[in-house]
Amino acid sequence: MIRTATPDDIPALHALIRELAEYEKAAHEAKATPEQLHEALFGDRPAAYAHIAADDTTGETVGCAIWFLNFSTWRGVHGIYLEDLYVRPAARGAGHGKALLTELARLCVERGYQRLEWAVLNWNAPSIAFYESLGARRQDEWTVYRLTDEALTKLGSGV
Repeated sequence: MIRTATPDDIPALHALIRELAEYEKAAHEAKATPEQLHEALFGDRPAAYAHIAADDTTGETVGCAIWFLNFSTWRGVHGIYLEDLYVRPAARGAGHGKALLTELARLCVERGYQRLEWAVLNWNAPSIAFYESLGARRQDEWTVYRLTDEALTKLGSGV
């Protein structure tokens, strides 16, 4: 079962984000608090959205997709950028990940968005194989750049 997240899901979403960070060997980088997550998803100006995957039998939360809108200047329309897709290891293989991606693709089609994009770590072969089985294609000609922490502060403060 896939459903839109509600404020009551914040503890589960926060736990899933922490689990994903541990899986990606970057738990030390996952600093978001439940309060920040609540504000981002349900505050006055939501910056992100989330869907929950729940076990069909127990109703237990087993995964999530957290995403936000991006915009293509070339296509002239929005798209969805999938920030996090995570399904707990015990629930993998039951179709939850595909159902979450299917829901996001459905939203794209329904709303006229022309892209559903995300990043995957190069070493994550199981996820890469899964994404490619759905028809997703690697964008080898692009390299992601990121400013954070001191470098962001330095550039942003004109120092």
